[in-house]
Amino acid sequence: MHTAQEWLEKIRTLPLSGKVRLMNVCGGHERSISMAGLRKALPSQIELIPGPGCPVCVCPEQDIYQAIQMALDEDIVLVSFGDMLRVPVNVPKKAIRSLEQAKAAGADVRPIASPLEAVRIARAEPHKTIVFFAAGFETTCAPVAGMIAEGIPKNLLLLMSGRLTWPAVAMLLESEQPGFDALIAPGHVSTVMGPEEWQFVVERHHIPAAIAGFTSESLLAAIYSVLRQWLESRPFLDNCYPTVVKPGGNRTARALLDATMDVVDAPWRGIGIIPASGFELKTQYAAHNARVRFPDFAEQARDHVGEMPPGCDCARVVMGKITPLECRIYGQPCTPRNPVGPCMVSDEGACRIWWSTGVRKEAIESIDAA
Repeated sequence: MHTAQEWLEKIRTLPLSGKVRLMNVCGGHERSISMAGLRKALPSQIELIPGPGCPVCVCPEQDIYQAIQMALDEDIVLVSFGDMLRVPVNVPKKAIRSLEQAKAAGADVRPIASPLEAVRIARAEPHKTIVFFAAGFETTCAPVAGMIAEGIPKNLLLLMSGRLTWPAVAMLLESEQPGFDALIAPGHVSTVMGPEEWQFVVERHHIPAAIAGFTSESLLAAIYSVLRQWLESRPFLDNCYPTVVKPGGNRTARALLDATMDVVDAPWRGIGIIPASGFELKTQYAAHNARVRFPDFAEQARDHVGEMPPGCDCARVVMGKITPLECRIYGQPCTPRNPVGPCMVSDEGACRIWWSTGVRKEAIESIDAA
């Protein structure tokens, strides 16, 4: 097992003659890369591009709006993962634009860290209706599926906003300008769904791919692997996280997902509908579906419904088309203290990660001027 320094030395010996663009899909990968300073340590020819691996960033604006209106207008307790509470929707300036603001206005909105907390709240308060706004990727939806399969309290409803990761990558690769030469696939998603989920990258698109964990050693091993594949024109799917990622993934988790949820065409914020990219409750669980129980608050006539906030380039950041620094409002007015777009809210959002690790436009401009 090589150390991070040894992997860096191996990468530096590779005969890279031009720019090589590597997309790291996962928000957790982006956080590890940025916190470890890997971009600065790698040869300048290697460009690491953050990809669509932030579930908060791509959560449909209309779903968040629906959750806000449900919390304000219905006699419920709305629970969701903490990051979701600060994500803004597109409403007039004086209107309530986040679940955090809905809570301040008197709605019973509570942050939770796991689906088990939603069950605990529902059992502790059986006289109340609890709505769990469940947004996330496969690693979040699998525990939700387990919760459903075990049997959940009658007073617990789900507002599902789950997404699959690979269809967004497939959409990018099928576009005229994919924007990357190799893929670093997410280790946690592969742990649940299996490494085979990423085989299409190699077989259909002939692009190098490697699955990575979250340590510098695993990430650098994956980077070295795809660079070797690229140089040798020999793409294959390499598992650089073998201690956790196994063939077939977690079969129990996959069976629970299949038993409780359907895969449907689904909207991604600022991107549009991606075929077969969303999780929705099966019809036999309609009694626990908040969309069935409560009216539709979507209000499709709202200005900018489903879009990123006006002026925000989060969608292009999420899809790897630009870096956070190229967003028109990065750092001013959009900061973690006053986020305009979702990429500045979530700990897995590229803008929030870059800002938190000290990447500022002013610092880049001063270096360029020198």
